[in-house]
Amino acid sequence: MAEEEKGSVLQFVPFLSAVDEGFWHRLSSLKLNKLGIDDSPISITGFYAPCSHSQVSNHLTITAESFPPERSDESSEPSVTHSNRNRCQVPGILYNTNTLESFHALDKKNLLMAEAKKIWEDIHTGKAVEDCATLSRFLLISFADLKKWSFHYWCAFPALVLDPPATLIDLKPASKWFSLEEAESVTAACNEWRNSSSTTDVPFFLICIDSNMHATIRHLKDWEACQADGQKFLFGFYDPCHLPNNPGWPLRNFLALICSRWSVRKVCFLCYRENRGFADLGLSLVGEALISVPQGWGDIQYEPNAVGWELNRGKKVPRCISLASSMDPTRLAVSAADLNLKLMRWRALPSLNLDILSTVKCLLLGAGTLGCQVARMLMAWGVRKITLLDSGKVAMSNPLRQSLYTLDDCLNGGDFKATAAVKSLKRIFPAVEAEGVVMAIPMPGHPVPSHLEKSVLDDCRRLCDLIDSHDAIFLLTDTRESRWLPTLLCASSSKITITAALGFDSFLVMRHGAGPLHFTQDLKTEAANILSVDMNNFSIADRDESRRLGCYFCNDVVAPVDSTANRTLDQQCTVTRPGLAPIASALAVELLVGILHHPNGIFAEGDIANSNDAGSSENPLGILPHQIRGSLSQFAQMILVGHASNTCTACCNAVVSEYRERGLDFILQAINHPTYLEDLTGLTELMKSASSFQLDWDLQLGDDDDDDDIVEI
Repeated sequence: MAEEEKGSVLQFVPFLSAVDEGFWHRLSSLKLNKLGIDDSPISITGFYAPCSHSQVSNHLTITAESFPPERSDESSEPSVTHSNRNRCQVPGILYNTNTLESFHALDKKNLLMAEAKKIWEDIHTGKAVEDCATLSRFLLISFADLKKWSFHYWCAFPALVLDPPATLIDLKPASKWFSLEEAESVTAACNEWRNSSSTTDVPFFLICIDSNMHATIRHLKDWEACQADGQKFLFGFYDPCHLPNNPGWPLRNFLALICSRWSVRKVCFLCYRENRGFADLGLSLVGEALISVPQGWGDIQYEPNAVGWELNRGKKVPRCISLASSMDPTRLAVSAADLNLKLMRWRALPSLNLDILSTVKCLLLGAGTLGCQVARMLMAWGVRKITLLDSGKVAMSNPLRQSLYTLDDCLNGGDFKATAAVKSLKRIFPAVEAEGVVMAIPMPGHPVPSHLEKSVLDDCRRLCDLIDSHDAIFLLTDTRESRWLPTLLCASSSKITITAALGFDSFLVMRHGAGPLHFTQDLKTEAANILSVDMNNFSIADRDESRRLGCYFCNDVVAPVDSTANRTLDQQCTVTRPGLAPIASALAVELLVGILHHPNGIFAEGDIANSNDAGSSENPLGILPHQIRGSLSQFAQMILVGHASNTCTACCNAVVSEYRERGLDFILQAINHPTYLEDLTGLTELMKSASSFQLDWDLQLGDDDDDDDIVEI
């Protein structure tokens, strides 16, 4: 800092840079889409304004607008830059290297001298007088690491070195240097200069005061006219510095111009500063300095010394900024995807739990029409962990109805749906943690040859592990029997289980109740203390089954069997209205979100229409149905509740207990001998008893695989 007594060396406050995040966004886009490995220097523009606060200096700002505007027609006229009182333009040059090593290897001294030479030439040719913005050039070197989204950079503000240095005679607030009448006139003149559209961003000027104490502001090119008039004058400049005892950096090259161009020995200068957009002579400074023309400065070929590399915490080292959290496209995608959910929580659902949605692990059994739609809906709700299981390949008929596939997935025999779906999900949203599993689900009614038993049992183990490692399971397969084993495994471990099935113009979406063993453990204490009563040998669990919500198989009176044999073409192919799958898929995902936000979770009772006020404190998302059945032909929808059956072939206490006791042997027997499940659950005896009353079971039950015209996709 300068000493206050007269005769001290004039010292200047260095310029500081402020590189806006948008600048790096723009540079990254240019690098990726246009520049490639081209490291040619790029002309850019910086901006600064005079100090406007007594405690804060203004920086040279570098923004996205610093790059030249892109024009589709190169032959068109350049765009007109409108004046902006808050932004004086400063020409600059950018050197962006391709490697960090190249960045560090740049010859910084020569780069600085090259820019200083431009200032020197502009002074000698007179360009700096005509366009005084060229006196404050800047230099920016950088390396953009687009893998890590980090940027190494260093700014320089070239300043010609006066040798010998200028001597400061006096420096005081402008309000104390001018008389009261002069101060009023200078203030008015400065305000008029700043508000004029033609001069608002002209940072260097002359202040002329005539004998009547009337002040005018004039361009540097009017120097000779000011001299001829014999007026009192000062050299004014927009000072970004706020300090009371030192002028800002732009004065350095201004003095070099004054010294070299006009050979003025004693310079009176005004450090123009503002308060709320108007001239503030209390904050502005007026100084007097003695300068002498250094040896050789009269020759344009002479190369004066220059300084100007910006200090980083007092050291001459570059800066580094990491913008991974905001610039990585994946992170940007996450931010954009979360925006709607955050707005939902902000505006309507303060209790919406985004953390549980982002961490819940979902297993989708089936990657067909329903599986594709459910995966998309899950991602829209913020679910990030999705596993898709399917053994099929993408066929030519699939892409139109199954939204994750394209024609390319059908070529050369077709890609496996599970892997193709995962690739598509990651293209849509790179942050999704998706996995594809190619395997078939073992099914009752599809007997296993002895030589394939090991492979089938391995699949059973793998499916069991997958269900155990996920929080929610969606049953979206294309046959009834393929849902039996997952239903049993989910009932055993009491996993959140949601089924969606389609007919031609009707659909079923339902959530399974908790498994019988877990449900029994969750009964209230008073229910557990009920005395045992022999009622047809029913246990407490049997007696309370009416409270437990049923699964997909609870309404069946036969075990699941092979539903694919002896089918005609229209029965083998999916025949359903195109709008049905998106509707059912969306409802299935909404059910999951409702369960996750319900205080009772999987144990929540089934609501029906108007049983809960939508958005109640118990469930902010509204009612939580058990079953939703809809019809497009009627554009109608019903909400039903179906309780668990103690003869269900998939989730009743007898079946789950037998599976837990025998494990894979039980599953293999159920697969090879479907009637075994009917014998185990008592359905065989039930049907025999019914036959004694000569009931027409064929008429009552219809086809085994028909459920109110619901077929699976």
